[in-house]
Amino acid sequence: MKFSEFTSYLTSLQEVSSRIEITKLLSTLFEKLPVTEIREGSYLLTGSVGPLYSGLIFNVAEKMILRAMSEAYDTELAAVTAQYKQLGDLGLTAHYYAKSKKTNTEKSVHDVFTHLIELTKESGEGSQEKRIQLIASFLKTSAPSEALYYIRILTGNVRLGFSEKTMIDALSWMETGDKSASAGIGKAFEVIPDIGEIAYRVKKDGSQSLTKHLVPVVGIPVMPMLCQRLKSPAEMVAKMGEVSVEPKFDGLRVLIHYSKSKNILKCFTRNLKDISPMFPELMEISDHMHADSIILDTEAVGMDPELMKIADFQTTMQRRRKHEIEDIRSKIPVTFQVFDILFKDGESVMDMPYRERRALLTKTIKNGSLLKVDAFDITTDPLRIESLHHEYREQGLEGIIVKKVDSTYVPGRFGWRWVKMKEAEKATGKLSDTVDAVIMGYSVGQGKRVGFGIGQFLAGIIDGETIKTVTKVGTGLTDDQFKKLSETLAQLKVADKPAEYEVHKNLTPDYWVKPSVVVELAADDITVSPNHTAGLALRFPRLVKMRDDKDVSNATSLKELMHLFKLQKK
Repeated sequence: MKFSEFTSYLTSLQEVSSRIEITKLLSTLFEKLPVTEIREGSYLLTGSVGPLYSGLIFNVAEKMILRAMSEAYDTELAAVTAQYKQLGDLGLTAHYYAKSKKTNTEKSVHDVFTHLIELTKESGEGSQEKRIQLIASFLKTSAPSEALYYIRILTGNVRLGFSEKTMIDALSWMETGDKSASAGIGKAFEVIPDIGEIAYRVKKDGSQSLTKHLVPVVGIPVMPMLCQRLKSPAEMVAKMGEVSVEPKFDGLRVLIHYSKSKNILKCFTRNLKDISPMFPELMEISDHMHADSIILDTEAVGMDPELMKIADFQTTMQRRRKHEIEDIRSKIPVTFQVFDILFKDGESVMDMPYRERRALLTKTIKNGSLLKVDAFDITTDPLRIESLHHEYREQGLEGIIVKKVDSTYVPGRFGWRWVKMKEAEKATGKLSDTVDAVIMGYSVGQGKRVGFGIGQFLAGIIDGETIKTVTKVGTGLTDDQFKKLSETLAQLKVADKPAEYEVHKNLTPDYWVKPSVVVELAADDITVSPNHTAGLALRFPRLVKMRDDKDVSNATSLKELMHLFKLQKK
């Protein structure tokens, strides 16, 4: 398919607001994309050249793109910069200059994808100039719509307002004319979260072939199973029956993938990012298990050697400093609390009941300083659950996780399979749990915060394909956090409100940002709100911590917030 035809679909998708119309239009695009290009086209629709876990990034800054435009369009850099400031969008700036050039482009989707892959490979000395030259050469031979979306893909700002979920529905429409195949395709995506690969398999062999032999692959992250919330142990037993009670650590969720025979060792966060360099000690993992290949669900918990106690989340996250990892490794030793197993020696165990997975885990892992199967207690007694909760809280842990003993491993947050209980005291006048929210925009503020560039930020939660506001936050941050957050958000600024945002006009911030940063918020309670588009608002919100380990899809949903709202009334 010609890239110009592909971009015409992008323009049409941008102009449509109805979810069903977007789905149908996408399905038509998938029908027209040849099987040899559907994988590449699917990635481009998400503004990328591969799945999140691939780690492929363009690494191009705003100034680099402006320099490339200056060269491509033979225009002074100052003039290009001024035009950009007027339009507020790098893609529109490229579109503006491309209109004055006559081009007869024959670029295909494959050509563009190959070019973008080449960009991701440029690194080291002189790579910046090479990337500028590559971008300029592309723009010189591009039609306006091609230049527009090429730049938007480079900047991660495609602005089409849909996620992989809609793409999965569109693949079902392509095959069946309705959403009847969506559930099966969606399940496959949870085990192999690579929309390009999923689209290719559906296009080539059909959705039934995709779901028939679905087995996790070592080296490809499985979407993790997540917790629901229930208020009381009695309610947990009533809904779940016999349960396993386990400690909840304030660590980093890590899915470990290992194969000795294939020489694979990967670590993924819950938002599918590859963080393998954080944990060099895992090079010794084969000495700590009875298996050749395995996928484990764990919590990486740092230790404070001076205080001889478990370190908090932010301390453990210092492991992300690439250039100091060996020094930090000695200062913050890590133990992996292993609590589940998804795959062992070529076989998926995701459909095995939890009790049986636990037994397999105990047989497989050699408990020690590196890997440790966490404690668990099987019971149907609410008083025992309450007692264990208090016991773990007294040990400095967050609380407990309660798991239905006969449940399979189901990615995502569905049913009453896993439930968390973080605080024992419910009558403190405070919200019983935290909320993971997405930063949608920010305002400058007053006083010394003017110097930070940010005074407060607008935060929202997810509701299907949309993000709805739930609060503004200006407390709970230190001066240093304000400065760092300002630097982060400045890189994510966009001129217009992102398509997926639903915001009341009275809450418009000074600057919009791309949905990227997730923060954990505490609050006194949840109230009904006529202004916030979630219909609910956090009262007296406070920042608890930045959640670098989570992406937008991991944010609290409106359904979960409604559940929290009901819990506080009990």
